[in-house]
Amino acid sequence: MISLLRGRVLEVHVDSLVLDVGGVGLLVSCTPQTALAVRTGAEATLATTLIVREDSLTLYGFATTDQRVVFDVVQSVSGIGPRTALAVVATMDVDELSRAIADDDLTALTRVPGIGRKGAARMVLELKDRLRPATGSPTSSEVGSPPWQGDVQAGLMSLGWNQRQADWAVTQVHKELSPTDATAPPEMAELLRAALRHLDRSGSP
Repeated sequence: MISLLRGRVLEVHVDSLVLDVGGVGLLVSCTPQTALAVRTGAEATLATTLIVREDSLTLYGFATTDQRVVFDVVQSVSGIGPRTALAVVATMDVDELSRAIADDDLTALTRVPGIGRKGAARMVLELKDRLRPATGSPTSSEVGSPPWQGDVQAGLMSLGWNQRQADWAVTQVHKELSPTDATAPPEMAELLRAALRHLDRSGSP
């Protein structure tokens, strides 16, 4: 998983950037807002998700981690792919999306290009319990969810696990942490590896 890129901006297009990362030019799809926020020759840092298909590897970049998490969560809705999920991020900020889901506001959701009334209804149905208006982050059924939960969930989902499996694995990792780890948890890569070990051992929970 590639969760972050930092490099010099080589090219800026309306819906993508080319970043020089260690001498390699990487094409990153992004929203127009993200593209307009950087300039050629400057250094940029993006939260990223890598989408793997049979015939392609596509990087999607975001100005914030919250945007990336929402992108990954929206993609889990049946019938919504990466391009439409990116349109959601471009059209609505995190709180706007969360409020629309919480309020069953289909009109607001259909303002996103590519989403009709049926698609908006599916989003409300499937995301109702997974976005909260305060932050737009995925919710947890347990009180005191760890601050790193969203990043680990997004990482697992980008690797092909579904939301339920990702939630379960995060819960298992959280139970393993010592009191010290709970306040200053290990590096994200270590947390992700631990979650994957649980999923590999048990299969689909």
